[in-house]
Amino acid sequence: MKNKPYPLKFTPPWEKNAGFGRKHKSCTRSHTKIIANPGIVMKVLRRKKIIMFLAYFLLVALTMLNLANYKWTKEPQQCNQPVQGVNFQSRSDIRYLYKAPQVKKRQLVYVLTTWRSGSSFFGELFNQNPDVFFLYEPMWHIWQKLYPGDAVSLQGAARDMLSSLYRCDFSVFQLYNSPGGKNITSLGLFGAAINKVICSYPFCSSYRKDVVGMVDEKVCRKCPPQSLQMLEEECLKYNTIVIKGVRILDVNILAPLMEDPSLNLKVIHLVRDPRAVANSRIKSRHGLIRENLQVVRSRDPKLRRVPFVDPNHKMNKKDGSDYHSIGAMEVICEQMSRTLKTALHPPNWFKGKYMTVRYEDLVENPIKTVRNVYRFVNLSANHEIEIFAMNMTTGPNASTKPFIVSSRNATQAASAWRTVLNYQQIRQVEEYCQHAMSLLGYLRVRTAGEAKDLSRPLLTVPKI
Repeated sequence: MKNKPYPLKFTPPWEKNAGFGRKHKSCTRSHTKIIANPGIVMKVLRRKKIIMFLAYFLLVALTMLNLANYKWTKEPQQCNQPVQGVNFQSRSDIRYLYKAPQVKKRQLVYVLTTWRSGSSFFGELFNQNPDVFFLYEPMWHIWQKLYPGDAVSLQGAARDMLSSLYRCDFSVFQLYNSPGGKNITSLGLFGAAINKVICSYPFCSSYRKDVVGMVDEKVCRKCPPQSLQMLEEECLKYNTIVIKGVRILDVNILAPLMEDPSLNLKVIHLVRDPRAVANSRIKSRHGLIRENLQVVRSRDPKLRRVPFVDPNHKMNKKDGSDYHSIGAMEVICEQMSRTLKTALHPPNWFKGKYMTVRYEDLVENPIKTVRNVYRFVNLSANHEIEIFAMNMTTGPNASTKPFIVSSRNATQAASAWRTVLNYQQIRQVEEYCQHAMSLLGYLRVRTAGEAKDLSRPLLTVPKI
């Protein structure tokens, strides 16, 4: 017997009772029933209001409990003291939930020194570093524009310029431009022709910032001049900015900048035997005529001074130039003593932000000194920088060009004053600088024979 096929009846889904003869409940709700009974609507709304009120009350209660827990379980602490002995993280402390990301703060460095102290060579140790934005003597523009203002009266203007430059604001240079003159460009800055930033990409294709080596001024002067705005943009790319200057005479002038929480400024004080400085100033007196006059104008006229020359000696034109060169040492050493006194009894803004470097130690042991200096300003001394420092201090002889950085016998140059200065000049410098010399470890000589006896060391352990 053959099975009869089961008759299938297809009903469209939009028709009633569709699907194999089964009845499906309608998914549509009867809104007319609810609307027809307003009592049901009010009952539903009343329940929702009760639920919302309970939820709001519970949220307020939990918030109050959290605040009470934060207030009474946290011990008060000073802002400058770290949390001691906390081994857990409170879930109620919102500071842990919204902790700002740590941003590396830009390291700012000022090389505080004076003329003829080896600062051009010392500055090259930063100028050659590819991670450093270096500026060479920017306050020169102030002294030239405000000449013949005395050195001390120009200190405030110099500090204000530094405050702008450390924020990569170079518009300050226009303040000291000649009236009606053209806008200052990158090549218009003092020392631009030896600056690795200005003579390298993206300003110029002549050099590469990441290759250690001296810059040829003649080559760099052929680079195209760039706007100060472009220099500002380049400055903002660097995490370390170093400015070398000889026109800030006392570190206390920089106190507002060192105290400023928005700046992270450290000062490296490069010093040299004042007698060697005086000898170098005399040697380069023709290039320092204006600066010598500006410094000498700051001297106290009431102070008693050692006679410059023997009363029986008739002064000539050279003696007059030497007088200003050595006379400037009085102001320089007086201001240096103020810096050293601050270093002996450092205030809070000074601690951890000041370092003294003797030129004699630098040329005697350049690699060790470079490593110490770099460590102080959070830099790493690579092998190329160390070799550069070694080569620049071990040349065959002393340099005959006072304003040119070159390889030389730096140890020989450091003691050249002992055979060049006469005893009267030595006495005068020691009289002006005796306090600073004592703190820095420079020994005085009692006779002309002691000065010329090169076997007798005149360097001892500094007190700073």
